[in-house]
Amino acid sequence: MTDAVLVLNSGSSSIKFGLFDVAVAEPALLCKGLLDEHEAKPRLVVKGPTGEDLFETRKETPEAAGGHLFADVLAFIEDRFGGRSLRAVGHRIVHGGPDHSGPVVLTDDIIAKLEALTPLAPLHQPRCLAPVRTLAAIRPGLTQIACFDTAFHHGLAPPANRFAIPRRFQARGVRRYGFHGLSFEYVAGRLAEIAPELVAKRTIIAHLGNGASLCALRDGRSIDTTMGLTPLDGLVMGTRCGAIDPGVLLYLQQHENMPVAEVQHLLYHESGLIGVSGISADMRTLLASHEAAAHEAVDLFTFRAAQQVAMMATTLGGLDCLIFTGGIGEHAKEIRSAIGERLGWFGIRIDAAANETAREQISGADSTVDVFVIPTNEELMIARHCAAVLRAM
Repeated sequence: MTDAVLVLNSGSSSIKFGLFDVAVAEPALLCKGLLDEHEAKPRLVVKGPTGEDLFETRKETPEAAGGHLFADVLAFIEDRFGGRSLRAVGHRIVHGGPDHSGPVVLTDDIIAKLEALTPLAPLHQPRCLAPVRTLAAIRPGLTQIACFDTAFHHGLAPPANRFAIPRRFQARGVRRYGFHGLSFEYVAGRLAEIAPELVAKRTIIAHLGNGASLCALRDGRSIDTTMGLTPLDGLVMGTRCGAIDPGVLLYLQQHENMPVAEVQHLLYHESGLIGVSGISADMRTLLASHEAAAHEAVDLFTFRAAQQVAMMATTLGGLDCLIFTGGIGEHAKEIRSAIGERLGWFGIRIDAAANETAREQISGADSTVDVFVIPTNEELMIARHCAAVLRAM
């Protein structure tokens, strides 16, 4: 009997999932899909490895969904892949705090500790942990494994991991953690496969999507990143502000009389591209718009990205390789081009034809920096971690 792992990648609005055969050296995708309990009519969509439709179901209301879509996923797996045993469920958990540098089997005690980290990722942590609770109720004996977005950055050292606040807060866990680690880990591994000579070089990965951050790599390890204690810091994002003057927050509370909860909602849900444009958080919509505010939002996005690439290059002491990944990084040629132009003084030259078709390498012959587009695969990264944990059990 072949073992399989179900991977759940919980986002801010929906859950991507993949079923992987982990009895082989490299986990093999059996099916993938989307589970969305937040639509007016919650839906479950399952597709084959190459995107062919396999199954779809909807519930009439969110109340009617009530965790039943997870049961539908398990029922589909048993019906379609009955010759395999579902060995475990792997979860992307955004914040692992100071204690977790790698994947871990979830227990009630660990779940409680991860829930206590919710203030550090209020938008993400509850949505990552909700499926854990639901599946534990549906299938109590099923092994569940947490894979952390912070783990890849666990080795960040001073000064990169510090804030300039009193030292007593560092001892309480107030430090830079970084996120998007599963994506960065996967992309770093792909770089080692396609250009092993660059692994020891000074590399920056730009994960650009609704959430966005940069990671500075040396020898395949994270040595700096733009997100910090929470996923709010750094680049402009779809609905998040990125780096902001702390005085703005004091002003909002003291002079606009905004309660903490309202400030939090503004920073996580009303800022970034949607806040600047007043039109959309979707980069595709903004790029297609003729509105001045849309252009201003895109301009700020590329300005901040280029600015912080230079910041990461300062940590590295230069730049040899720049990699674009994530939904925007992989698909928005205009954004790659604009960021490349802003970094022209760095010696970056992007080949227009290669960029148009998102080839693997898009740097021009005269570029002093190698520039790549490498699609990420967080689900496969989680499956690899789960397979390693299961082998060790």
